[in-house]
Formats: sequence, structure tokens, C-alpha cells
Amino acid sequence: MLPAPAPRIKALRHRACGDNGGVSTTARPAHPELPVLQADCGNCFALCCVALPFAKSNDFAVNKSAGTPCKNLRQDFRCGIHTRLRDQGFQGCTVFDCFGAGQQISQVTFGGRDWRAHPDTRAAMFEAFPVMRQLHELLFYVAEALGLPAAAPVHPALRTALTRTEALTRADAEELTGLDVGTLRQDINPLLLKASELVRAKAPGPRKNHRGADLMGARLAGADLRGANLRGAYLIAADLGRADLRTADLIGADFRDTNLRGADLRDALFLTQAQLNAARGDAATRIPASLTRPSHWQ
Repeated sequence: MLPAPAPRIKALRHRACGDNGGVSTTARPAHPELPVLQADCGNCFALCCVALPFAKSNDFAVNKSAGTPCKNLRQDFRCGIHTRLRDQGFQGCTVFDCFGAGQQISQVTFGGRDWRAHPDTRAAMFEAFPVMRQLHELLFYVAEALGLPAAAPVHPALRTALTRTEALTRADAEELTGLDVGTLRQDINPLLLKASELVRAKAPGPRKNHRGADLMGARLAGADLRGANLRGAYLIAADLGRADLRTADLIGADFRDTNLRGADLRDALFLTQAQLNAARGDAATRIPASLTRPSHWQ
């Protein structure tokens, strides 16, 4: 299944804007009927910095409860330590991606009314944001699957799922908070899995199945992982240097501190900017053209 959102913020659950100049680059491929699936922090009321909780850890320097503004949030909804997040102990903020849910809630659902000037919107806005994020994440994966020629047999069903999910993003705040996103995920996941299987079937040689595997610290340098199933795999601090990950399914794979130096991730399936931001790479790491090389990679 697609990974369900964590109840508290982990390293892959805070802000993508940190490493990419305020704009994530995860909207691939383009579908005219979709809302923008990339973060536009300039049109968001800093919802990820307020609505979501995080716990003091290696990823966050302090505890923060849901609905409480981060201590670094300025009055103009910008981060006061944006260029120093990692140095100040907020590296978790650099690897979150809302998939464009922030500006959708801010500018569409609430029509540009911010929670400071209109405090009556606070509770509804903060509750609706995580739901919208899940919808946008699903749209991102479905849109990518529709861009895979080998997955053509499942494209009609994927288009139906795309239309259904996109319509939900236009619901009002009350409708959003009442949505059963878990059921929607269960309906869409088999389609994404079938698309993945159709693409990975064309990979040469045996295709490794590491779905949900505990590969923390694993030594996989130079491994041929073309067409591998790495859905939900724990790759924290694993060594994937120079590994070939083309057409590997990476939905939900945890890349915190994963060594991707020299790895080949071109054509990797369902790879997100947040996963790259969480990993360690270099100039030799090959990534999809639609994603951005994180600024902290050396």
C-alpha cells in the first residue's frame, strides 16, 4: 500500500522549500486539469510551519504542537532561518514536500484569507491542510504513472482515478476534513502497483523484491537494482553509492542519510524531491530531469 501519513512529523514530513529556493520541482508530468503539484511557498500561509507538529530530534531542534506557529516563522509567513535550517537543527524542514497543497488550501479552499487576519479560519484551515496534502501526493503518483508508456494498459483506470481525486481537491474545508483518504489510497494503490509492474517487467535480469525491507545501513554500493521493488523500504544510512536504480519502484522508500553518490536514479519510479533532499549525493548522482539536485549535496 501507499504509506499512510505519520501521526507526527518525521524527516520526510517537513518542508521541501528549504533546499530548493522556496519552490519544489515535483510536478511531473503536466496534466492541464490538475492543480499545481509543486510547492509555491509565496502563495501559502506557511501552513507546514503551523498546522503540523514535530518532535525534538535530530531533525528538529524543538518540540512544536499542531496549530502552533514555529518559533522561526516571521509575520510575512517566511522562515527567519531559511538559509540556515540545517545549521540550526531543522534539517527536517528541508525535506518536506506538500506537493502544492499549501497554496491550494490558502488560495483556493480559503480564497486568500490568511489565518492571522482571519483567525476564525485557523482550525478548519489547519485540519484541511494534511488532507489536501495526501490528495496532492496521490495526484502526483497517478500523474507520473500516466506518463509511463509501458503502463498504457492501466491508463484508463488511472485517468478515472485522476479525475476523481482532482475533484476532491475542490471540496470545501468541511468536506475535506470528512474525507476517507485511506479508502481512496486503497483504491488507487493497485493501479500504481500494476503500472509499476508493467514498467519493471522490462528491466533486464532478475528483479529484486525489497518491498518494506529493513535495509538500514545496508551495503549496496554498485548494486544492480534496475526494476527492483523498494516500496516502503527502510534505506536509512544505507550505502547506494554508484547503484543502478533505473526503473526501481521507490514509493515511500526512506532515504534519510542514504548515500546516493554516483548512483543512477534516471527513470526511477515515483521518486520525489523530498526523498532526494533527505539523502546524500554528489555531482555524479544522476537524477530525473524533472527534479532538482539538492543544494547540500557535495
